[in-house]
Amino acid sequence: MSGFVHFVSSGPGDPELLTLKAARLIKEADAILYDDLGAAPILEDLKPEAELVGVGKRAGRPSPKQEHVSQLLVDYASQGIKVVRLKSGDCGIFGRLEEETTALRAAGIPFDIVPGVTTASAAAAAANIPLTRRMTARRLQLVTGHDVTGALPEQLNLAALADPMATTAVYMGKRTFAKMVDRLISAGMPPETPAMLCEGVSKPEQELTRSTIRDLADSLEGADSTQPALILYGPLAD
Repeated sequence: MSGFVHFVSSGPGDPELLTLKAARLIKEADAILYDDLGAAPILEDLKPEAELVGVGKRAGRPSPKQEHVSQLLVDYASQGIKVVRLKSGDCGIFGRLEEETTALRAAGIPFDIVPGVTTASAAAAAANIPLTRRMTARRLQLVTGHDVTGALPEQLNLAALADPMATTAVYMGKRTFAKMVDRLISAGMPPETPAMLCEGVSKPEQELTRSTIRDLADSLEGADSTQPALILYGPLAD
């Protein structure tokens, strides 16, 4: 008999941002395959016999291949146990969720998905601003700053990304934001458009830096910080 896999969203890092359901499933799990972004405080209250397996991916560091992670899920669940796949943020937002659910479906293993707080929401809350504004930010868009090779995606919807009436959240974009901004400005976005670099969101080392898209792009070009970050830009509230 196969086990069951719960895809659990850990949120941006603060254990108090876990949902009650996520906290319960973590405590009940026989095995937890976890991302390394902020997982440590969340993994302090487990069954004594629970097995922990780190499978996190970090830019610029050796990381397990996605195929290996998917196979590990199948292997653990095939033992007939309760498995938690703990993913950073909300597991359905740039979390490689589909590859893993596809592998489970192919193996006939049941699963469910537990949503959570995504970093964009936590970052805006930390800055005491809304992601949407009644008159000036009626649309919110979440985009990834890199493709599978780590480069800026070639097929960008610049009309949408340069929309002055939208708030844009760029995930995993520190290394490519300078190139993105060049294209945004070429598409008509003013260089003085407000931007905010959000690093270590919801963690003790959190830093929020307000800037403009042009100044932020210039400051990030050539920077070698490995701190996880999200970038917000658009009509951000004061």
